[in-house]
Amino acid sequence: MVSPRAALESAELESPLEGSAAPGMEVRRGAPPAPAWIAAFRDASQEWRRLFAEILGTFLLVAVAAGGGVVAALTHGAVGRDAQVVAPGLMVMAIILFMGKISGAHLNPVVSLAFALRWDFPWRRVPGYLAAQLVGATLACLFLSAVLGQGGLLGATEPGSGISGLQATLIEAMLTFGLVSTILGTASGAQNVGPLSALAVGGYIALAGLWSSPISGASMNPARSLGPDFVIHDFANYWVYLVGPTVGACLAAGAGRLLRGPGGRDPSAQAAAQGTVRTALSVAAPPADAVPQEGTKS
Repeated sequence: MVSPRAALESAELESPLEGSAAPGMEVRRGAPPAPAWIAAFRDASQEWRRLFAEILGTFLLVAVAAGGGVVAALTHGAVGRDAQVVAPGLMVMAIILFMGKISGAHLNPVVSLAFALRWDFPWRRVPGYLAAQLVGATLACLFLSAVLGQGGLLGATEPGSGISGLQATLIEAMLTFGLVSTILGTASGAQNVGPLSALAVGGYIALAGLWSSPISGASMNPARSLGPDFVIHDFANYWVYLVGPTVGACLAAGAGRLLRGPGGRDPSAQAAAQGTVRTALSVAAPPADAVPQEGTKS
């Protein structure tokens, strides 16, 4: 999820010289020429770059989220519960900052769903994003299994001791409602919090895990929960982490309409959801000995 301030920058770019740049791209004197793939970034043929970003980002997130449990089991508790729930928040913060402009850094199927429900993200792109997120999560768990083994159930999210599936589902729905509300809210142009959007989202993930991970594991992400379940072949409780987050995300999209009106009308929210690349095109500077035109300053 790209920061709103960064997304708004694209609307403030200088007008390109006629015929010299794609619409919405900045012209900066003396800058190196933009790569052709950036100039055509919004072309559908470049969708693979966004999908690769989602695979990579989700891989890193799940490697940390599931890896904490694996390492804790392998080292007999050297990684405590607090570290296990804070680490994914920090990783999400880093991912948003380093590649949010490429894909929007959804990293979570219900985030893609919520953006689409708000009409800030095209429905035709949702299947590709969902597939990329599931692939990234699965690859992360296959990597952990191959390198460290399957200790700690490979970091699988499960209802806590004495917690029913329904209780865990309701907690996941509530947690995801808060997460998606935070994401949609900070993506809104009205907030304009800039890089602080990464801090808000990462901080929420850590906070949710600190108080609720003993109840449900604080997944809030069907892809994060699917990865370990797929590798260890145990889907007994996966429905909790599919139903709960999906319900929470849909409720958050509805709450967003009540708070900010219909979606699909905020350019900064659309840029945050879909990703945006800003670059500069080279424009030759005038020679140092050029004679200024009459009425201009030298």
